[in-house]
Amino acid sequence: MRIAVLDDYQDVARSYADWDGLDVEVFTEHIDDVDELVSRLEPFDVIAAMRERTRFPREVITRLPNLKLLVTTGMRNASIDLDAAREHGVVVSGTGSGGGWGATSELAWGLIFALLRDIPGQDRQIRTGGWQTGVGVELGGKTLGVLGLGRLGSHMATVGRAFGMDVIAWSGNLTEQRAAEAGARLVGKDELFARSDVLSIHLVLGKRSRGLVGAAELALMKPTAYLINTSRGPIVDEDALRTALREGRIAGAGIDVYDTEPLPVDDPWRDTPRTVLTPHIGYVTDDTYQAFFVETVENVQAFAAGSPIRVLNEG
Repeated sequence: MRIAVLDDYQDVARSYADWDGLDVEVFTEHIDDVDELVSRLEPFDVIAAMRERTRFPREVITRLPNLKLLVTTGMRNASIDLDAAREHGVVVSGTGSGGGWGATSELAWGLIFALLRDIPGQDRQIRTGGWQTGVGVELGGKTLGVLGLGRLGSHMATVGRAFGMDVIAWSGNLTEQRAAEAGARLVGKDELFARSDVLSIHLVLGKRSRGLVGAAELALMKPTAYLINTSRGPIVDEDALRTALREGRIAGAGIDVYDTEPLPVDDPWRDTPRTVLTPHIGYVTDDTYQAFFVETVENVQAFAAGSPIRVLNEG
């Protein structure tokens, strides 16, 4: 079987697992154009996809007649049409032990520290001869707002309380009891935006969450407040957020995820003020990649032996 490993930006997939005996080609550059993607992948029997970097809708799957196995890192990938894959005899398998949620939470806190203490700016100043050009903000006594209190949001709440923050939360189905169990207090959506000094987003992208944070929600925020998004870009109206930042209506934003990824060279985010930007690296850690690629190889080997494992599109 010929195996394509997609979107290995750092060219590290081969170093995290034993691919010996497998016919593997690694793609380090993202292929966005559908026709080019199909042309490049047509010869392959197996495709290993990294989370949601490359989309596999019906129109792509139906044009890959040789494809037999599609492996995704993680056990959920909204960019793969599971029904189309099943209808065309393509097994979709995931990797189960490494989800990167803890790593994403850690990055969210890194963005918070970078913003409130202007770590990137202070680093630039000292390297160019400057010294103490600004005044930082402490976390203790401030309010952390958590939009989405699942596993990752709950971890954010725990850390926030450790820093002496008051933690409030909201999501569509959140109950007072569930919020209390996570160490947070349930508030209304508008109150969450109005009261938060730091608001961190931890929702799964779906119909209800797409565009959930728009101009109206941003207008509720304090001019001293910060927004953190390590979930998915389309949850936030990017134009509205950039406008709020340029006009100084909120203090800053830490962004790891975008509507279009990789971020185009001329994307307006690249010169938006009051931001700390990272290139969707929430789950990009040594531990997570180790789990992802070891289990990817396990999935390929199990499929080759006739007993697919971690199948996501059974039925």
